[in-house]
Amino acid sequence: MADLTLLIGVLGMAIILALFVLSQMKKLSQDSTAYDAANAVGAFMLVYYAFALKAWPFLILNAVWGGFSLFQVIGDTLNRKKKR
Repeated sequence: MADLTLLIGVLGMAIILALFVLSQMKKLSQDSTAYDAANAVGAFMLVYYAFALKAWPFLILNAVWGGFSLFQVIGDTLNRKKKR
């Protein structure tokens, strides 16, 4: 189980770091739904990892990060439906 937890944490970190690099290289807009969705996935993977380690400050940071990203995805989705 520890190996799976570590894998989830590493994948979450890799997603968030890849998004950062892509946005810095101007390959992916931070305003895009894809960016926000991937950010939410990575952050919530890190929430799971932080919970398993009982790393509460890290858990709170990523829960807020993921929550805001998810909120943006929901907002983007609702705005697209309104435009139809």
